[in-house]
Order: sequence, then C-alpha cells, then structure tokens
Amino acid sequence: MLAHGTAGMDQLRTSLLDAPIVEKDGYHYFVHPISDGVPMLEPGLLREIVIKILRKAELDDVDKIVTPAAMGIHISTAVSLMTDIPLVVVRKRKYGLEGEVSLSQVTGYSESEMYVNDVYEGDRVLVLDDVLSTGGTLTALTGALEDIGAEICDTVCVIKKDGGENKFADAGYEAKTLINVDVVDGEVVITAEDGDG
Repeated sequence: MLAHGTAGMDQLRTSLLDAPIVEKDGYHYFVHPISDGVPMLEPGLLREIVIKILRKAELDDVDKIVTPAAMGIHISTAVSLMTDIPLVVVRKRKYGLEGEVSLSQVTGYSESEMYVNDVYEGDRVLVLDDVLSTGGTLTALTGALEDIGAEICDTVCVIKKDGGENKFADAGYEAKTLINVDVVDGEVVITAEDGDG
C-alpha cells in the first residue's frame, strides 16, 4: 500500500497552493488541515506527510516522539504508529505528575504555559510539529528538553512559514521541514519545495 502511495507525492504542495487565505488584523494567512485542522484532513495527505517525515527524520535509537499540543498530535500519532516509537504530548494543562516540567520554569517562556511529562535525562527524542512560524514554542520546548537532560536527535516540522522572525534559528537551533511557504499578495507561495534539511 505504501509503495503505491509514494509515486508523485505532491499533495502537500497542492493542498498549500489551494489553501484558503483569511485576513486577521491586517495579516493574511492560509488555513490548512495540517496547521489548523480545517478543511478536513484527507488520509492520503497525512500518509504522504508521514512518509516524508520517515525519509527525512533521524530515527535511529529514538526513545520518544515529543510534540506540542495540539496540531502536532495527529502527525506524531501517525509517525508513532509507523515506527513503534512512543509519543509524548506537551500539554497546556498542568497535571502535577511526578517529574512534570513547566516550559516557563526553564526558559522564561510564558506566552502560554506548557508542561512536559514522561521525558527524562538521557532520553533520545524526536521533536515533531506541524508548523515552524515564529519558532517561539519550539525554542521553549527544545530548551526545556535540554534542561531535562534529554538528547534531541532531530526536530522536524511539516510546514515552515517564511517571511518573519524565526526565534528557533536565532537561538541556534535547526529544524528540518518538508516544505517552506510564504503568503505574498494574498496567495501562498512555495519558497522551498523540499523544505530545509
């Protein structure tokens, strides 16, 4: 089944070029099933994304996949199912479990409080997320994982939004991406067909 679905993998590109554009506070942005959960996510698109992640990500000896809630969950779940690597979801809710770490405790990041459970010193992790835009969440998350003592084997985001500040790169981190885009004159423009890395 997978071999059949790998020919001509351009659903991600096509879906982004066809994405509706909405305006909010004078800023134009695209609405996409991967970054927003609407319009509906077709299984073929998710399958293509997972195959591309499996080809691009460093998966050797990874103990856990770590993703921030909420839009990274469906992608990371699919990757977990294909790799048998357990999934850790970083939540905006405090549960008070033993070993729980707040991102703001270790990074000063307080835009929206997030909590990491079940990641420990020595864990080898793959960080997955839907979109790299400003990089704020990923910067806080990777900083917290490093403070915990986890080894970040790789960071992969499906879509990178170009054209703005990238705190992740400014903090000295790199993320692999599957495709890079920008919104120019109310239209999605592909800036890198194969993303970064």
